[in-house]
Amino acid sequence: MAPSDFTQFFLGCFLFSLATRQWLKLRHIRHITQHREQVPAEFAERIALSAHQKAADYTVDRSRTALLENLIDGGLLLALTLGGGLAVLHAFWSAQLSGLSYGLAMIFSLMGISALIDLPLSLYRQFVVEARHGFNRMTLRLFFSDLGKQTALGLVIGTPLILAVLWLMASMGEQWWLYVWLFWSAFNLLMLFIYPTWIAPLFNKFQPLEDGEMKQRIEALLARCGFRSSGLFVMDGSKRSSHGNAYFTGFGKNKRIVFFDTLLSRLTPAETEAVLAHELGHFHHRHIVKRIALMFLSSLAFLWLLGQLIDASWFYTALGLPAQNTTLGLILFFLVMPVFTFPLTPVGSLLSRRDEFEADAYAAAHADRQDLVRALVKLYEDNASTLTPDPLHSIFYDSHPPAAQRIAHLQEAT
Repeated sequence: MAPSDFTQFFLGCFLFSLATRQWLKLRHIRHITQHREQVPAEFAERIALSAHQKAADYTVDRSRTALLENLIDGGLLLALTLGGGLAVLHAFWSAQLSGLSYGLAMIFSLMGISALIDLPLSLYRQFVVEARHGFNRMTLRLFFSDLGKQTALGLVIGTPLILAVLWLMASMGEQWWLYVWLFWSAFNLLMLFIYPTWIAPLFNKFQPLEDGEMKQRIEALLARCGFRSSGLFVMDGSKRSSHGNAYFTGFGKNKRIVFFDTLLSRLTPAETEAVLAHELGHFHHRHIVKRIALMFLSSLAFLWLLGQLIDASWFYTALGLPAQNTTLGLILFFLVMPVFTFPLTPVGSLLSRRDEFEADAYAAAHADRQDLVRALVKLYEDNASTLTPDPLHSIFYDSHPPAAQRIAHLQEAT
């Protein structure tokens, strides 16, 4: 392929993805604003107009921030590729380092640049947008403490990971992509296993769920559903945000069920049981295993594709690099691939929404569906989740069905 042809193809895909993302956000903002003054009929007796308006304002605020983030991310991508940013970094580090140390310096430099650009955006999201709508409980000290821990953790885990990947790419011949995939898959499984007990406690405190009606209900539900876990825990999510949630974490015998303290403070024991029944529905239908398998298959396909491109000089030249090596190939590939995979976004969202419907149906069969409806309404209200998303934006981005659809399905479940 001629480099100029691929440059034009890349620019066309880039402009299409950026324009589509901006258009979808603007549609979303307009649709929510148009429906701000009236609660949808199916929620009129459950959600106050003031709460509906708060959710609309919060969603619009976040969407406007996303418009700016899209432009910044797009500008950074062009600056690094066609703008010559990667070429400048390569010239600097290749004059001083070689081999694995060069590769490590290049990758960490890019991560540092990205982090510095994202820092003011993160501060704005947390201390302006979240605070404006009453969700932020994080202090600046905690923010930068988290940032320091994340950076240190990234260095401790990322350094040997990157070195291993670069070594495999350089040492395993034409089939290097298969060895990298095997290593990457094993690494991800290891992280799933150690995250609950080794990493998550670095950021939050986890206390065993206290004895009482709620614990009895949950243990009875687990027994009915045949689910075994290594414990029931309450996480101090309230020290960062007033948003509530519950989730599974871990892998194999190391599975944990975690409730945000903000969730437990808002829901009744029966409603909490119904929410957990929904999470157990994901376990019953093997949604987590299927997602992991899909992630592994996707990564295998992408690494194979990188294996076909890594020695193609036009790939580097077309994207603004006068030199080529395995490190630059790896960086370029993962920088530009989201541009080409953007049209697949609604496919992933569709699969996720299908899983949510299945988990809801399971919850309706193993707990009181009305308790789940009441819990969902409270969570929509407490988390300021809009009840009136733009339909097309929802198709593209929403991993969960819109509130009206979800509750209608629950009411119809048998």
